[in-house]
Amino acid sequence: MSASRFLQGMALAILVLAACPAGTSPAWAGAKRPVVVELYTSQGCSSCPPADAFLGRLADRKDLLAMSLPVTYWDMLGWKDTLASDANTRRQKAYAAALGHGGVYTPQMIVDGFTDVVGSREPAVDAAIGAREADMAAVPVELRATRTEIHIAVGAGDAGANPNATIWLFHILGKAVVNVGAGENDGHTLTYRNVVRDIKAVGMWKGQAVSLDLPRAEMSNAPHDAVAVVVQQGGYGRIVGAAMIGRPDYVTLW
Repeated sequence: MSASRFLQGMALAILVLAACPAGTSPAWAGAKRPVVVELYTSQGCSSCPPADAFLGRLADRKDLLAMSLPVTYWDMLGWKDTLASDANTRRQKAYAAALGHGGVYTPQMIVDGFTDVVGSREPAVDAAIGAREADMAAVPVELRATRTEIHIAVGAGDAGANPNATIWLFHILGKAVVNVGAGENDGHTLTYRNVVRDIKAVGMWKGQAVSLDLPRAEMSNAPHDAVAVVVQQGGYGRIVGAAMIGRPDYVTLW
């Protein structure tokens, strides 16, 4: 390689790094977007801990956005889930309607809004993830946080057959350890990763570029240390864009 070519390459690399400051998701910089994996789970469900552990391993993968969404309908059986929310339960029920299912279940993993798998069946989940990686729509998403705002930019792209996509903002707690005191998991200590504490629909994407600036103070009162954005056709359909900011970039901006 000539000296001039080397210097040109170094200059380009410096420009790319300078364009991606701390507190910014790198998804917009041309990287392949993560496959989104959602686990619907409950502290009161005896078959959920293996899926929770599996989700924890998936959360360490850079090619995935893996989230735990604890639901409320197991609370009636003797233990109130300390992380569950009505928003998570509503989201799972909306998926059931969109996928043509008669009801909901745990542990359920939904991969890219496209297919659902029993969350403890690791080979089936891996296959579903692999299928999405091989045939995945990708719309560029920039997610940036300052001390006062969350900035979301969704680039232009092919909206496909469904031109109305919801831009979802998730507030996420990176890790939670729970000592269960009753119910089917009585006496167990359970560890959860990337727990969704709040979900908000913050905008719509119809193929044209969209830019949003949201005040951080009004976003969520639930404890969280990360945020994620998912762009999803029809609200509960195929996911076309995603990005996440977690520790340390997000929390150091408080």
